[in-house]
Amino acid sequence: MADQVARAMLAEVDRIAPSPRRVAVLDDPDGDLIIGAAKRRPGAELVVWCDSLTDQRAAVAAAAAAGLEIAMTDDLAAAVAGAELVLLRLPKSLAALELIAATVAGRADPGVVLLGGGRTKHLNRSMNDVLGRCFGAVRGSLGVGKARALVATSPRAEATTEPRRGRAGDLEVIAYGGVFAGATADRGTDLLLAQAERWPAAGTAIDLGCGTGLLAVTLARRQPGAVITAIDSSIAAVRSAEATVAANGVADRVAVRRGDGLRDVPDRSADLILCNPPFHQGTAKDSSPALTMIDDAGRVLRPGGELWLVYNTHLPYRSALRSRVGRTEVITQDRSYLVTRSVRGATS
Repeated sequence: MADQVARAMLAEVDRIAPSPRRVAVLDDPDGDLIIGAAKRRPGAELVVWCDSLTDQRAAVAAAAAAGLEIAMTDDLAAAVAGAELVLLRLPKSLAALELIAATVAGRADPGVVLLGGGRTKHLNRSMNDVLGRCFGAVRGSLGVGKARALVATSPRAEATTEPRRGRAGDLEVIAYGGVFAGATADRGTDLLLAQAERWPAAGTAIDLGCGTGLLAVTLARRQPGAVITAIDSSIAAVRSAEATVAANGVADRVAVRRGDGLRDVPDRSADLILCNPPFHQGTAKDSSPALTMIDDAGRVLRPGGELWLVYNTHLPYRSALRSRVGRTEVITQDRSYLVTRSVRGATS
């Protein structure tokens, strides 16, 4: 059964009753919107996009389980091009919403209806304001349980969005969409960057969950001979890291790619992994992605290789680090974050 957010959005689809030839479904890993749209508008072309590769794979699996044929694309502009109906699970980040809304306004059909749904407690006036900069009319739908949708119509052809630019120490930061921390360094990354002189020399290194790529850029500057890969599941993060790496003059030393953690990285192939893992999935706290990263780091590190991790002090990761990677010590901490160093044992 579809969750309340999907039910609120699909109820609005029933009320507005468009007959779209092309429907774009954005950020719907559970597949409830994909399946609902296919049932309600069986003749429409259905195109799906997810910022997260993990979510994309889940959406593909949900569609396949329902026996649906969908077009999946990594390109947001291509996903919404010519669409007459766009269904979106509203992101937590206003910057992510602005990027999506401006892209829909500029690339979708002039008569497009954008439905963005969310739990009522997570909706706020700022979302209406963002949509209002890209569309001439924005209203709220009727609620279903504790969820409802925002309905945007009359796209403004002039709507555009530019990446944000900022600085983190002596580094230039370029941020697209809802990339974590935007064009700054968050406090956890700052604490890990402050230990850069203690990072070991590495032939092969990975910035895991790279965001804007600040860890990779710093390592490339300090160790010009290292082979460095920056990996993130998010399209916005990969775009941001590519731009930040180029802006700081190390594009020849850092390869940026989209990946589902270390899933596709060979065993015992890295000397050093730097990571500021997520502890949220959307608006919900969730440690499972971080624990998966720790598991995979134990597999990917060579014996003697090191995982440097920064995380909130209240999170119980140390036992997982010891059992899944190896000997672990706290390098530094403040009131909110701590940095640990884990060394992979020969038999880990």
